[in-house]
Amino acid sequence: MDGAARRGIGPHLKVGIGVAALVFIVDLATKLWVLDDLALEATGPIRITPFLDFVLVWNRGVSYGLFQQDSDLGRWLLVGVTVVATIALATWMVRTTSRLSAIALGLVVGGAVGNGVDRVVYGAVVDFVHFHVADFSWYVFNVADAAIVAGAALIVLEALRGGRTGERADGRD
Repeated sequence: MDGAARRGIGPHLKVGIGVAALVFIVDLATKLWVLDDLALEATGPIRITPFLDFVLVWNRGVSYGLFQQDSDLGRWLLVGVTVVATIALATWMVRTTSRLSAIALGLVVGGAVGNGVDRVVYGAVVDFVHFHVADFSWYVFNVADAAIVAGAALIVLEALRGGRTGERADGRD
């Protein structure tokens, strides 16, 4: 048993950290692009395709705009919840021996950090992707939101598979 395993560090931590960093960087870059280069606040919505628009929405709540917070207390409570959840998920990522879990947790952690930084810097999360078809309109979201949903779906998939990831007993694929 190597030193990392003795300390409870899973063999796929680097993968999880890499995924989290990639999600955070792409999320940050797209939000800066939307705010600075596209200037959606000044120009208004931009039609990309008949079913996709870029539109600036300041989400002061959580997923799907739930629990909207207009006060500083509410904002900082959401920041606190994000920090606690991110620490818990990062701890899980450190300990997991499953590559799929490390990737899934990296997606969620990267997305949570991206949205958390928005909440600290802007007081709200920058959402800008709007899918719609005919009368159906999906929520406005961002890269971090998509990563969180994908990560959560992978966690559920792995749970439904009974934690089987195709890994050998020694932790290698």
